[in-house]
Amino acid sequence: MRVTVRRAVAEDSPALARLRWQHSEERGHQDLERVAFLDHFTSWTLDHLGTHLAFLAEVDGRLVGMAWLMLADRVPSPRRPDRRTGDVQSVYVVPELRNAGVGQALLDAVLAEARNRELEHVTVHSSDRAVPFYLRRGFRDAPTWLDWVPEAR
Repeated sequence: MRVTVRRAVAEDSPALARLRWQHSEERGHQDLERVAFLDHFTSWTLDHLGTHLAFLAEVDGRLVGMAWLMLADRVPSPRRPDRRTGDVQSVYVVPELRNAGVGQALLDAVLAEARNRELEHVTVHSSDRAVPFYLRRGFRDAPTWLDWVPEAR
């Protein structure tokens, strides 16, 4: 099995939307009607091309996974006037190809992009099941990372 990973382009937006729907469906999150969600996500993807870089994995011409690198600018400092960071988001591999190297290939592409862009650091908010995957690939548990969630949720 040969896994190919590439940066997604605008024309891939509908395919990315379908993968995101499938990911959400597996988790039981279907708050929106499918067609409405696909339209919304496709538009959202096009609106966020500058800040959210999508990567697609293909096996035998079939799209089997995606990963996103969200880019953010931080407040400049005297030592580092260009402080950009990244956040890995929505990594998804179709169930039948999990643990077959697809996720690793996607993450490798995302982190190569982060290196090329000289990002200060990259974070990921992971499910418990995927934490070992990220730790094996060089992420570390950062005790200074704090999270605030509004009570209204």
